[in-house]
Amino acid sequence: MSTSSVSKGCFVFKPSAKKKKTQSLEDYFIHGCDGAENRETRFKLCQDLWDTIKAETETLQDELNRKILDSLLDFTRKCSSTRQHSDWAAQMRASEIPTAALVLGVNVPDHDMTFQSLSELLQQSVSPYVASVQAKECGALKHLMKRVLERLMDTTVTVDDEEEEAEQTSTSLHKSVHCSLGSLCDWYNAKTKKSSSGTPGKKRSSPVKDEPQQPPVVIIFKDLEAFNSRVLQDFILICSRYIERLPLMFIFGIATSPSTIQHMLPHSVSSLLCIELFQSLSCTQHLSTVIDKLILTSHFPFKLNGKVMQVLISIFLYHDFSVRNFIKGVQLALLEHFHSQPLSVLCCKKKEALLNVMQLSHGDLERIRQLPSFKRYVEKQEPQEQVNLSTDDAHLKEVCKKLIKSLRKYHKNYYPVLRCLHTLTTSLPRYPLGKQIRELHLICLEKNVWENEDYQSALKLLKMLAKDELIVLLQRCVEILQPVKSKKMKSARVQLEELLAKFKQLDIAAETPPCVEESLTSPVKNLGKKTDLFQLQKTLLEMNETRRSKKLSPFELVRNEALEFIDGLVKIHLSPPESQTLNEVCYYSSSATVRRHLNATPRTSIQAALSSPYYYLQNNNLKTEDCSVSNAAPDICIAYKLHLECGRLINLYDWLEAYATVVSAAEGNDPDSDSFGKVDEVKHARFIRAVSELEFLGFIKSTRQKTDHVARLTWGGC
Repeated sequence: MSTSSVSKGCFVFKPSAKKKKTQSLEDYFIHGCDGAENRETRFKLCQDLWDTIKAETETLQDELNRKILDSLLDFTRKCSSTRQHSDWAAQMRASEIPTAALVLGVNVPDHDMTFQSLSELLQQSVSPYVASVQAKECGALKHLMKRVLERLMDTTVTVDDEEEEAEQTSTSLHKSVHCSLGSLCDWYNAKTKKSSSGTPGKKRSSPVKDEPQQPPVVIIFKDLEAFNSRVLQDFILICSRYIERLPLMFIFGIATSPSTIQHMLPHSVSSLLCIELFQSLSCTQHLSTVIDKLILTSHFPFKLNGKVMQVLISIFLYHDFSVRNFIKGVQLALLEHFHSQPLSVLCCKKKEALLNVMQLSHGDLERIRQLPSFKRYVEKQEPQEQVNLSTDDAHLKEVCKKLIKSLRKYHKNYYPVLRCLHTLTTSLPRYPLGKQIRELHLICLEKNVWENEDYQSALKLLKMLAKDELIVLLQRCVEILQPVKSKKMKSARVQLEELLAKFKQLDIAAETPPCVEESLTSPVKNLGKKTDLFQLQKTLLEMNETRRSKKLSPFELVRNEALEFIDGLVKIHLSPPESQTLNEVCYYSSSATVRRHLNATPRTSIQAALSSPYYYLQNNNLKTEDCSVSNAAPDICIAYKLHLECGRLINLYDWLEAYATVVSAAEGNDPDSDSFGKVDEVKHARFIRAVSELEFLGFIKSTRQKTDHVARLTWGGC
């Protein structure tokens, strides 16, 4: 390259390098995917299935949050309309701020979706002036005020400390606004006058006629517990001074209890708020609904193994109570299944799966022959059929089609019978098979549920139910089986209806009272006669045999028939999925992978990195044996290894000398020289930095017992 110029100067020539191509999601999925024959097909199936699941979950979450969101919208409309009428001062004092205390529960990761939906609904139907703030961005009062004004006014807001800088850099396009509620009042009055005068502005669709005159200014505090109480108190006190000029409204997002407001705010401040409480659906009920609509259904071909389900539910119950993270766990299992299982190409709808069976390659068919469930199926066949399944690919494809249809029928019958059994057992005391349907589902996934002792005790308790209670439960079972389009379930529903008809006939039939003379057996009549001891013993034995062979009543006969029918349904349709051939196609079973990705252990990872830096840095000089650390390792690794050799208290000077000795050996100094192992300024600075990093990671801490010692916080070697 060359250039011609009269004057001297500096010329820049940009390289004409081609732009790097960014990898698409499909490229990431296909890279390293097992089974090269059908990668694209599996990716498309995975994406389509996840899009369907995502749409279903979003619709379900909207339905679950609809009640609480509608209540909040009604509250904001009511407060806004009340303020605009003359009865505002009569219903609440002029200094009171309408406040909605929204108790959402401890599932904090799910709160963002709720507040996002709430903000959108408020802006669409109540007021365009909505601002959401979080505690992490409002450490001081000026920060809180600045965030509120910036999100309401959509402009740059300057604090007193920033005014001088703003004046110096006043060349910006947007004019800055002073950080005060007075500026917000002036801006709000200008906006409302502009909209009421008919000038073109921001339009809103509102069902309330009087609302466009003075729409409320809604401020949402997403995480009330995390806010500095002093900052919150000062902000409320300031807002109460402007409530007559500005229609303010607060929404407090509470994760724990409504009493949080009383703990954070003194009575002089909380009395300035007109608080109304709103309680959202509990996260456990939300999870039960999601599992019922997402997992316990035959609409989605992808299924989770019992161990994977247990991992996801355990993370939910013992870590975050987040339904959103539970759904992410399902998504992770879905991606892992389609990425690691080449036969997941058959995990789709029935028609599509039958078409994909005919397109399977010889390698895929060999994978089918290696499946444990298919091997068990082959062992049950005749010798000639075993040979055909092992050698003839065309015959194997036809058999796979039948097995895929059988697996679909199994799922269609499994979930209705599971719900029927859950309906019958949840009414029993102490819930022998679990209170939630997910607990019963996990039992059925592990082994045959009818072999469980709790199942046998549940049947005994069902025999002790009153007739009215048993009839109600059977009617619920009929309602569960009503919409199921399966021949076996239709037949089961008809038989249940016949049993219910028999129960009704017992009520209609006139029960004739038994005759007293006929009810007295001959041994009882003979008791009044004069007899000897042998005759009396014989008579008592006959009476005992009569009691044992007591004839069952009509109700007991019908009840036993109904429970035997339910027991038969359970034994036929609630066998574990591992008993079904080709279950590996639809069921994901790698619980260790899910636990490793979702339930991370950072402490273990940090210790592994400090003990074996070679596996992270890939430097051959760091390669050692027996968990030892090379003297060429980073300073923090050397300091970590040396601290493992110490007790509860570590002498910093001894630790420094040991570190200097190791580092001197790494530098190649002569061990016999006087300078070997000597501490200089550079080594001392490197050691202090390594110790500070270990303290930051939580391996050591300073102690008051000895000034030149640190306390060790962990135990164990590599």
